[in-house]
Amino acid sequence: IFKNLGMTALDVDGARIPVDDPRLDPLWAAVDTLDIPVLIHSGDPAEFWQPHDRFNERWLELKLRPRRIRPPEAFPPWEQIMEEQRSLFRRWPGIDFISAHLHWMGNDLGRLGRILDEIPNMYVGLGAVLYELGRQPRFAREWLVRYQDRVLMGKDSYDREEFNTYFRVFETADEYFPYYRRYHAFWRMYGLDLPDDVLRKVYYENALRIIPGLDRSRFPGGAEPAQGESGRGG
Repeated sequence: IFKNLGMTALDVDGARIPVDDPRLDPLWAAVDTLDIPVLIHSGDPAEFWQPHDRFNERWLELKLRPRRIRPPEAFPPWEQIMEEQRSLFRRWPGIDFISAHLHWMGNDLGRLGRILDEIPNMYVGLGAVLYELGRQPRFAREWLVRYQDRVLMGKDSYDREEFNTYFRVFETADEYFPYYRRYHAFWRMYGLDLPDDVLRKVYYENALRIIPGLDRSRFPGGAEPAQGESGRGG
């Protein structure tokens, strides 16, 4: 589900369609019968809603790409969009939802952890969040170890060269190295040195558990799931 739902998607009367709009319930009722997870991208980084001033970490990005600015007269508040997403998750506990980009809370992992504790059918993806995790290596490592069953590897766009930085952040204890983009995240990053068992879950075991039909022979171990093993409902 793309971010236009909740932001720019309109009904026939020109009104915004909320992420948790009950008019979509027939769709979700059908999904609830299929035993498949839903990847959903709602909103954008919270900084897109914040004042475009020197205190905004994404000032240069928004200067170079002004269409990413989310003025209040054109977009609902960021908190409202994200709460609509969580409301949807709560209403359909039988569906596993994967919230893209760490639910846009890579800078507030404590809050994100509390949300995951509350909503057992919610998972999060790791696409485009390295710049947030890599500057808080100790807490991010502790957080990923704690929530290792709820996190899936993800990528915002496919660029093979960028995977090197992903691996460096997750797998090494390297220090003070740059992010691969130059229009935001001007700070240096540090490796999290995650344990191998956590890496396996994040890279592929969690996906094998909650996404039916994946070819397990293409992954290390390659075993079929144990009888009754499922990710539905957390």
